[in-house]
Amino acid sequence: MSMNDPGWGRNSSEDKDAKNPRAQDDQNRRPGGNQDGPPDLDELWRDFNNRLNRLFGGKRNGGNGPRPPSGGPSGPGLDGLGRGVGIAAVLGFFLWLASGFFIVQEGNEAVVLQFGKYHHTASPGFQWRLPYPIQQSINVNSSTVRTVEIGYRNDVKNKIPRESLMLTDDENIIDIQFAVQYRIKDAAEYLFNNVDADQAVKEAAETGIREVVGQNKMDYVLYEGREQVALKAAKVIQGILDKYKAGISVSNVTVQNVQPPEQVQAAFDDAVKAGQDRERLKSEGQAYANDVIPRAKGAASRLMEEAEGYKARVVAQAQGDAARFNSILAEYQQAPKVMRERMYLETMQQIFSNVSKVLVDSKNKSQLLYLPLDKLMQQVSGENASGKGSTGKADKPAEGAASSADSGAKAGNTDSEAAYRNSLLNRDRGGR
Repeated sequence: MSMNDPGWGRNSSEDKDAKNPRAQDDQNRRPGGNQDGPPDLDELWRDFNNRLNRLFGGKRNGGNGPRPPSGGPSGPGLDGLGRGVGIAAVLGFFLWLASGFFIVQEGNEAVVLQFGKYHHTASPGFQWRLPYPIQQSINVNSSTVRTVEIGYRNDVKNKIPRESLMLTDDENIIDIQFAVQYRIKDAAEYLFNNVDADQAVKEAAETGIREVVGQNKMDYVLYEGREQVALKAAKVIQGILDKYKAGISVSNVTVQNVQPPEQVQAAFDDAVKAGQDRERLKSEGQAYANDVIPRAKGAASRLMEEAEGYKARVVAQAQGDAARFNSILAEYQQAPKVMRERMYLETMQQIFSNVSKVLVDSKNKSQLLYLPLDKLMQQVSGENASGKGSTGKADKPAEGAASSADSGAKAGNTDSEAAYRNSLLNRDRGGR
């Protein structure tokens, strides 16, 4: 090679590249080529496609083989671009489908919406839906017990008169504070039929409790009917919420405090005290009645039994007398004279047996008289004993008078005995 040759001083590789102008052009277009200009975009895209081919197992277009010209419409740039876009689309589609998986925690429910409309309710667990924007899910905690306070806030002392003052059936005003506990029973109804669930429950609770209180007396609501009022109010509130399709279940109604208004509390306390005094007096009267009435009933029963006994005795005696009279009548009709004399003698015997006098028949000339000396002596001794018992210990003049009386009585007795002996002697003489 002569000195005048323009390629003098260059190596053999440069000569070869000079002989192959396409290879020289490719080398100049590479990012690290000898060309001083910016890198070729086709070369960058080709390198990117080669990397994707190696990643997905494709065959890379090696640098040793012949390369088609890059300027044509079916060149490697457009083919690699199509393959990359397809792979990216497939990956994006699978990622989009995978975004439809979701987890519903225990105690929650998921309401699935399709284009904003209710589709179904998913139970707790691992679930799948069509990805956004076709379907979307809203989690609702259905196990939590929520509480709404009516008539107070956080403490019964923080009263709200507009909510707590109510009218009873007997036209009295009471101040009542209570709380309503509820749970979600239908997540779809809870989401779509309520603007403010707590406010809906609060208004339904006020309506229900006013209805129940207005049907009962003041004393019933204040004292013995608290539990019944709470139960009835829970049923009424649940009925109202069911009519609204609120998807809410009332679990409990708790009455915190019931009392008259503060303005009349003192007068009400006086009325309560008067009522308690009335009940106490009634109890005392009832106790006295329980003590007196049984005794009066016992005395009445005893008198009735005595009257029945007296009645039976009198009736029996009358019947006996009537039967005896009938028997005497039959005998009298058979022998009137004998029965008349017999009856006369029996009657005189009964009469004279009870007297202390001695009667002597002067018409009968018999001198023999019978005197009941034994009975006379018993009667005199009885009178003396009664006189001694009545006087007891007396003074000496009284004792002298008693002794004189006794001596007189003894003298009288001696005279009677002498007269009796004389009568007996006279009778014996007359008989001789």
